[in-house]
Amino acid sequence: MIRTLLATAALAPAILALVAVPTAHAETLYVRAGHLVDPEAGAVLGARLLRVEDGRVAAVLPDGAVPDGAKLVDWSAFTVLPGLIDCHVHLADTEQSNNVAEPLLHSPMEIAYIGARHARQTLMAGFTTVHDVGSFRAFADVELRDAINRGDVIGPRMQAVGAYVTVPGGGGEVTGFSPDVKVPEDMRAGVVTDAADTTRRVNYLFQHGADSIKLIATGAVLASGTEAGQQELTEDEMRAAVEVAAARKSWVTAHAHGAAGIKSAIRAGVRAIEHASLIDDEGIALAKAKGVWLDMDIYNGDYIADVGRREKWPENYLRKNDETTEAQRLGFRKAVKAGVKLSFGTDAGVYPHGENARQFAYMVRYGMTPMQAIQAATTSAAELMGWSNDVGALSPGHFADMIAVPGDPTADITVLQKVAHVMKGGEVVR
Repeated sequence: MIRTLLATAALAPAILALVAVPTAHAETLYVRAGHLVDPEAGAVLGARLLRVEDGRVAAVLPDGAVPDGAKLVDWSAFTVLPGLIDCHVHLADTEQSNNVAEPLLHSPMEIAYIGARHARQTLMAGFTTVHDVGSFRAFADVELRDAINRGDVIGPRMQAVGAYVTVPGGGGEVTGFSPDVKVPEDMRAGVVTDAADTTRRVNYLFQHGADSIKLIATGAVLASGTEAGQQELTEDEMRAAVEVAAARKSWVTAHAHGAAGIKSAIRAGVRAIEHASLIDDEGIALAKAKGVWLDMDIYNGDYIADVGRREKWPENYLRKNDETTEAQRLGFRKAVKAGVKLSFGTDAGVYPHGENARQFAYMVRYGMTPMQAIQAATTSAAELMGWSNDVGALSPGHFADMIAVPGDPTADITVLQKVAHVMKGGEVVR
């Protein structure tokens, strides 16, 4: 893949993702909302009029007349919410299949086009911001983010991790085929062997445009030769990654299914745990004490069990999914009750992109109120990503990223699967 070389500091891509606003947004418009969900207040408000200037919310007003000649987006028949945020997606890659060698069947150029399609599907589903936590082709997510920021591709605001930081043969590697098959080097950009190597590799990822870092702390459900409950990265290796990220004013999330790996990652200083499938009571208490987010993809297990069996995914995938699905949901329920920080993360790419909102009903089923589930995908997710001043709410100063749905999602959370309209940065894209 031809990469766009950016002669900027490591944090510049994240800044560009937020400040890049097309000149078409240099205008004032009004959005009339039939009802407005305010996740900061945890309330559904009546009819409101939002004034948008240069792509950001300038004021939230009582419903009323707009100035003569003003541009009006009339969503008075809908409930309006901030654009949704998914903190665990894989846009710049193929979707999951029954072929363990699937990642090897697609060139970097093809992955670029596939990523563009996934980005559009995600935005049209109402997810205006995502944390893309990795693709097998190194920096495919970085390139996609930059293409979106330039306006070359329609998609959500993105943070990208560049590559999975994983042990050789671990949960972040392409595995499961004959050992004499040569895996391309760009699929092994984050493979590390010790703490010093982790420091070098993580610096390399930041130097080439990563916004944040994704560690593979334990084995993976959807990777042959690894066990979900087994710790792979050591605590020292994870701490090395956290220290590099902190020096660059960034952060680290860790894929971790097993209880020991979860606690080790938390002690190492990560900001979030992905999956947390086999978390125990001690891990929940530790996450609560340290203010660590759990980003738990509790819809995924049903999809894998259904589609995976129908399409004959590898038996070891299906076994590990069976071993983790209900345990993860029990852990989620306990975490909600304990008051642990929970964000909205789906692992989109395992199931089709654009269906992210299916998870909301599961979050409510396993202990959240509808408003808590909405907050997980707005204010909480924005805080996790360090973007609270810009996304996740519609109070003045935030980007005019918003969606319109038919009905009240606090009464029926499934209406979030029926997004009628989407605005990003003051521009109606659907």
